[in-house]
Amino acid sequence: MFVSMKQVHVVAGVLRDARGRVLLARRTEGRDLAGLWEFPGGKVEPGESPEDALVRELREELGVETEVGAPVACVPLESPGRRLLLDVREVAFSGLPRGLEGQALAWVPLRKLSDYPMPPADVPVVAELLRRASPLPAAGNGNAGSE
Repeated sequence: MFVSMKQVHVVAGVLRDARGRVLLARRTEGRDLAGLWEFPGGKVEPGESPEDALVRELREELGVETEVGAPVACVPLESPGRRLLLDVREVAFSGLPRGLEGQALAWVPLRKLSDYPMPPADVPVVAELLRRASPLPAAGNGNAGSE
């Protein structure tokens, strides 16, 4: 028997402050995964582009105006009866982010992101942000330690 799975497309933004910290939002009580921290965003509505959805969600949730930038990660995740696609983008914003839906917000240094409990789909995003922030190994001649 074929059981159709509900496909949910979710967009989220990586918002950074002047100090390079990343904004996280805490999921409110009464929602799935309540109490976990996540990158702010939400579901793409039918007929809406992911970029338009992200602009709308960040305006509704945080009260900021945004410009959607480069992709950070696209994370597929399956759970019983549901298939999720988390599409995360860099976001430039203007305004002061506020938790307009009652959610707590935190500006978190990159190196501290993994200290915040997150939904499974957000974990690879943190890994990608940390990977991008790591300095590249220095180019050498292969003779380390010799002259």
